[in-house]
Amino acid sequence: MSRKQIRVLVVDDSRVIRELICDGLSAHSDLVVVGTSADGIEALNSLEALQPDVVTLDLQMPRMDGLETLDRLLACRPTPVIVVSALTQRAADVTLQALDRGAMDYVAKPDGVAEMKRVFGEELPQKIRNMAGADVRRVLQLRKTKQLRTAVRSVATTTTNERLDRFTGCIAIGISTGGPPALAQLFGALVPPLPPIVIVQHMPQMFTGPFANRLNSLSSIRVREASQGDILRPNEALVAPGGKHLSLRRAGGRVEVVITDGDPVSGHKPSVDVMMRSAAQTFGKACVGVIMTGMGRDGADGCGLIRAAGGYVLGQDEETSDVYGMNKVAFVEGHVDAQTSLQNLPEAIARQVRRRCVGTNAAAVTTQTLPLKKGS
Repeated sequence: MSRKQIRVLVVDDSRVIRELICDGLSAHSDLVVVGTSADGIEALNSLEALQPDVVTLDLQMPRMDGLETLDRLLACRPTPVIVVSALTQRAADVTLQALDRGAMDYVAKPDGVAEMKRVFGEELPQKIRNMAGADVRRVLQLRKTKQLRTAVRSVATTTTNERLDRFTGCIAIGISTGGPPALAQLFGALVPPLPPIVIVQHMPQMFTGPFANRLNSLSSIRVREASQGDILRPNEALVAPGGKHLSLRRAGGRVEVVITDGDPVSGHKPSVDVMMRSAAQTFGKACVGVIMTGMGRDGADGCGLIRAAGGYVLGQDEETSDVYGMNKVAFVEGHVDAQTSLQNLPEAIARQVRRRCVGTNAAAVTTQTLPLKKGS
């Protein structure tokens, strides 16, 4: 039985990019390009006539830039938008703004025609399929609520007597589609003191640095992109660099970051499963895992390893997830101890930290070897 065709509108000021995207999509029988536009004005004028199911949108265009186009498109006809972004720091900053304003996902334009053909012929079609039929109105309302809560976030200081050097555990967070606005709300609400935090957000290189800086500007704890040999410290969150795997290892009395290349694991690099496996091995029952919104199943096995080592796993619930995917798989497979809403997640994390990551309640390093399946 053939699948219903998904109607796609391609918006990009570059004729070459438009042709490459169209060529990549035309190889898939379930995808049909119903139109192309060279700028936002053309796209908006053709929207009602073309009735696309998904729009791919460049952000740097003449006459009307991508952000204004996105705002007007979502206001007049809420449609899943996938941003097609340049692979630069400036483009990453604008892409993060687009995700906050309602874009559902993005792909980065790589260097070189051959790599572009691969991305537009493999990665982009899959993301279009994933987003076709998404409830955009619901996602827009979720993101509006997240922005309001972030704007009025509490900056209250803690009154606890816990000393930072008493933390012997860590918080391991895995997240993907819908992650930037969700993490903005989470980190706007986290209150120190907290143990070290390690984050895998599925993003390409050049994007994770600006993303970490953005979280840092919103948070009461320090957030930065991780580098080889970084030492985990309380009140600091490290974001895995795009295009690399992040794992942890104990070096004497400290825990340090290991950045490696290699094949994707669970279809991703960085992989949540890789990070969580090492966190489980290093911290045992003093590891608090958090699995959040995202497409696919990366992190489900890692959550299972954290629980097998005695740790605790929290999952973001369906109602507050842009995409109930990774967290759903982990929950259905029995690897989540408790699900909670995004707004209640900061307190749920703090509760488990008090129980597991402070002083004599925390576990020593485990020497257990935890296997991890590779997969696509």
